[in-house]
Formats: sequence, C-alpha cells, structure tokens
Amino acid sequence: MKRSPRFFPWIHWQAVSCCGVFLLLIAAPAIAQEATTGPENSQTGWIFRWIIFAIVVVCLVYAFAKAVPSFRTTSEEIAQRIAEGARRREAAERQRREIQAKLAGIDTEVTKFRDEAKRSMETEAARLKALARHEAEIIERAAQAEILAAQRAAALEMKALAARLAVERAAVVLTEQITPEAQASLFRTFVAELDRSAN
Repeated sequence: MKRSPRFFPWIHWQAVSCCGVFLLLIAAPAIAQEATTGPENSQTGWIFRWIIFAIVVVCLVYAFAKAVPSFRTTSEEIAQRIAEGARRREAAERQRREIQAKLAGIDTEVTKFRDEAKRSMETEAARLKALARHEAEIIERAAQAEILAAQRAAALEMKALAARLAVERAAVVLTEQITPEAQASLFRTFVAELDRSAN
C-alpha cells in the first residue's frame, strides 16, 4: 500500500501558511513598536505573545491532527509488512524443515528402492525360470507325443505294408497252386457253408 500523495501537498501548504502567519505575527509588533522602548513588557506585547503562542499551538495541533491519519496508515502498513514478513519467514522456515526432512530420509528411500528393485528382479528371474522350465516340459511332452504318434503311424504303416505284401504273395501263390478243379471245389465248399449258416 502506497501512501496517498494528496496529504503531502496539502500538509506542505498548511505548514508554509502557518510559518508565514507566525512570521507576520512576530514581525508586526517589532515593526509597530520600533520607536518605543521595551514593547515586550507592555500589555500589548504580552497580548501579542499569547496570541502568537495560541496561533502556533493551534497550527501545530492542526498540523498534527491532519498528519495523524497519515502516520496511522503508515504505521498500519508497516505493521502489515512486518506481519507478512513474519508469515513469509515462517513459511520459508517450514519449507526448509520439510526439505531437510526429505533430504535426511533420501538415503533410506534410495536403499529401500534398491532393495525393492533387487527383490522384484529376483522374483522376476525365478518366475522366468519357472516359466521356461514349464515351457520345456510342455515341449518335451509334445515331442514325446509326436514320437509316439510317429511310432504308431510307422507300426500301422508297417502292418499295412506287411498285410498288402502278404495278400499279394498269397494271391501269387494261389494263382500258381489253384487249378480250375481246385477252384470249383473251393467254390462248392463256400456255398455249402453259406447254406449251413443260413439255416
């Protein structure tokens, strides 16, 4: 808050006018009674002295009465600035204490973060090892299943091949060994068995 500039020119003119009146009142009796001796001891001298004294007192009281609000606002401004400065100092002190507390605990925070990071890395490594082990077991089981399936398929293929070769060989042997009479005998036996099974 700035002091209002309107008080200063008014107080300045008031002080100048009071001083001018004071000088005129002091000089007037001296000029008027220059020829007489000892005017200060006359009744008029004493009256002028009291009038001048009263005027000076009134001027001083008036000047102080007009200046008091200015002094009051100035003192209030100073008190507000002092209070604001105290609040700012307390806030700065509180902030300094908070920063010092944080700095004091930073070593423990760093150690805590390191320990947590180490634990999480160990946990993650163990999890990855377990996952890799599990994946390897799955792959091994799948490979074993494929091997078994391949063995079964090969065995079936071998059986089919053996059966086909046996049928082909039997067909060759039969065609060589069966004569038309033997064929007819076999056909009659087959038909006879069909009749028996039908009854």
